[in-house]
Amino acid sequence: MTPPCTGYQVDMVGQRSRGAAGTVKRAGGAKAADGAGGAGGAGGAKARDKLERYHAKRDFNKTSEPSGRPRRRRGASRYAVQLHDARRLHYDVRLEVEGVLASWAVPKGPSFDPGDKRLAVRTEDHPLDYASYEGVIPAGEHGAGPVIVWDTGIYRNLTEHRGAPVPVEEAIGRGHVAVWLEGEKLRGGWAFTRIRGGDRRRAGDASAGAAPAGDASGGPSGEGVGDVWLMVKMRDETADPRQVPVRDRPASVRTGRTLEQLAAPAGPSRRPA
Repeated sequence: MTPPCTGYQVDMVGQRSRGAAGTVKRAGGAKAADGAGGAGGAGGAKARDKLERYHAKRDFNKTSEPSGRPRRRRGASRYAVQLHDARRLHYDVRLEVEGVLASWAVPKGPSFDPGDKRLAVRTEDHPLDYASYEGVIPAGEHGAGPVIVWDTGIYRNLTEHRGAPVPVEEAIGRGHVAVWLEGEKLRGGWAFTRIRGGDRRRAGDASAGAAPAGDASGGPSGEGVGDVWLMVKMRDETADPRQVPVRDRPASVRTGRTLEQLAAPAGPSRRPA
């Protein structure tokens, strides 16, 4: 389905252009830049460099997580939200950008209420195959605990600066990106805005499920891992504080299982299809 609002104006410091009624203005049909992953992705060497941090944290002889070989992919850019019970329960929001999944750990998960400012901490980029990963990361491994695919779908980049579309990778590097999500649980516009950098020594804590301490500290090349962002629902026609999918729809969109069911002794890990 093609999102109905590809022309929303969102500038690079997180200010949305609004009309008198407080709604986001249309941008007169201006096209937003695509999320580059849908245009074929990055070359092998570039994607491999982006996944260096991801690979360094994992022993693929022990974990069932995908090892992430670089590959090209055509079609609409994908996103995924995974519910992950590691040291702390959190949601991992991932956007396909230039051959990898740019990722944020969001402790409270996405909200449909534009008044909610959800803390989101940048974590290391993940391979594209991770979007469909569901399983139990074994004890002793980075992020040990069960992971389910809470939501998945496609997205469109809405980010603009002074009326011109901004590619997603550049937007992340500059600290503000806006996207329209079209998934099974999430539909509408959300904006991510960096509010401060952080301590790179603590950068691994967020992806392992720990809340950032103090100033827990770019683009999808691994720069900015640990930076603190906010994920906020845009004031569009899909905004509705009454919708609380993190409370009302806890199960996986892939298997129908909850985290508790997956973590049960009989629940095997599942590699991406």
